[in-house]
Amino acid sequence: MKDEAKDIPIQPTEAQAGPDGEAATKTVATKTPAKKKRARSSKAKGSDANAALEARIGHSFTDPNLLMQAITHVSALKSGRKRGDSYQRLEFLGDHVLGLVVSDMLYHAFPNADEGELSKRLAELVRKESCADVAKSLGLLEDIKLGSVGPSADARLRKSVLGDICEAVIGAIFLDGGHAAAAEFVKRNWTERMHKPRRPLRDPKTVLQEWAQGKGLPTPVYREVERTGPHHDPQFRVAVDLPGLAPAEGIGGSKRAAEKVAASVMIEREGVGGGNDG
Repeated sequence: MKDEAKDIPIQPTEAQAGPDGEAATKTVATKTPAKKKRARSSKAKGSDANAALEARIGHSFTDPNLLMQAITHVSALKSGRKRGDSYQRLEFLGDHVLGLVVSDMLYHAFPNADEGELSKRLAELVRKESCADVAKSLGLLEDIKLGSVGPSADARLRKSVLGDICEAVIGAIFLDGGHAAAAEFVKRNWTERMHKPRRPLRDPKTVLQEWAQGKGLPTPVYREVERTGPHHDPQFRVAVDLPGLAPAEGIGGSKRAAEKVAASVMIEREGVGGGNDG
């Protein structure tokens, strides 16, 4: 009988008397609230992080799950979840919302621009590099949720999907707040970029050639004038010639780079339009 009694687990309760019972009562009274306190603390931290992210984005989500989906990479999905639970579907939507909003912005900002110029400006503003630049300015790089991919792959993957994540955020805002909310986000982050683009709309060599053809002139001729510097780091000086015009020269680390500079010099000197964003 003694051996059988030892095998029966006895759980202390609040009703038990004696020192052991008192100690058990205290344990029950202190441990349970501690677990709840930790759970509340974890939720509070998550809520604070979401609020900070929303503040940077400039939109308070009615459905926070949309924002979480927008920053979740496929690698972070748990087993059994669909790829559609990642940012990819929202990116598809955001890409088209961004294109529509920026097209509308360009249409009103440049009333004298033709369809070709507007299309080139649009392509520059909605390309992945531009979206990634916006995402960086909003501090989204570290918010991306990735699976266990390793430190080096982690950094590369974050940078490679940064532009996609930005478009996904636009898609999430569109679903959560409608067109007006998405348009407000795009205008806030793209207006300055629209008026101060960072790179030429078109290759200056193409611009110069089309201008020359329009004037009845032959194709511009580029010639190497000088090559200086060591073999591993050369500098080229190239001149571009057109009949009836003084040559224009450019310097670059490659012949092509020098040719572009030379073409830009002639474009600016002759007052040719379409060579840059200004």
